[in-house]
Amino acid sequence: MPAIQAHAKINWSLNITGRRADGYHLLDMLMQTIDLADDLTVRPAEALSLTVDGQPAGEENLVLRAAMALNCRAGTSHGAAMALQKRVPARAGLGGGSADCAAALIALNDLWGLSLTREALLEIGLSLGADVPFCLVGGLARVTGIGEAVRPIEDPPGIPLVLVTPGGGLSTAEVFKLWDAGGWPEVTLDNLALADALRRKDLQAVDRLCANALTAPAVSLMPEIGGLIDRMRALGAGAAFMTGSGSTVVGAFNDLAAAREAAGAIPGAVLTRTLGNVGN
Repeated sequence: MPAIQAHAKINWSLNITGRRADGYHLLDMLMQTIDLADDLTVRPAEALSLTVDGQPAGEENLVLRAAMALNCRAGTSHGAAMALQKRVPARAGLGGGSADCAAALIALNDLWGLSLTREALLEIGLSLGADVPFCLVGGLARVTGIGEAVRPIEDPPGIPLVLVTPGGGLSTAEVFKLWDAGGWPEVTLDNLALADALRRKDLQAVDRLCANALTAPAVSLMPEIGGLIDRMRALGAGAAFMTGSGSTVVGAFNDLAAAREAAGAIPGAVLTRTLGNVGN
């Protein structure tokens, strides 16, 4: 069976609008799939197993948890030999684990002939991680609630990106805990206007409209994030921001050549692009 690509995502915006009694944060985000991806292969086997870059993975891995959740939902005990090749950095705000989980749900639903509906997969995905439903849908979407409400937006743009993940990443839980402590600037979003600016590829407007409530607490933990945002702009990015809970800084560029030049100027930078229906 050919490898399935598990595409990462970026947050063009992220706001925290409340918190439920069970502790889950209510979010309002504009998210988009990007070309950077892990590769997942699955093949029939008597038992469940997973290797990550050739090494056995523990049961806490979201790919194995997805497999077990599918079996539980279907009342089955299927096996599969799964292998994951990682390219998306961890603790980066790029949803790598969630993308792997979504890819496993889709691939195993097909391999095992379960015929579970998309709605069922979305429900299972949400139980495994807040970003998994978006990763199942992909494209450009406004995502609200705790991640369960995914509203696709038509005409997603293809925009060259440069990604840099400083300091080995950040703990999502630690960044949210710091935000919960309070004292951070309020974020005001207009995600409809932001989506319109993206479709028009008006990066100057995108830079004005994109905002992330977690940037300030993340920068307090890792000040180099702020410096990298400034450097991206100095290298010609039309928009520069932190994605998710960090630590990845994203530079969005008007053309591929400018993005390639900027990526070459920053050690460890990754050149990629959003996935849309417009070529660059």
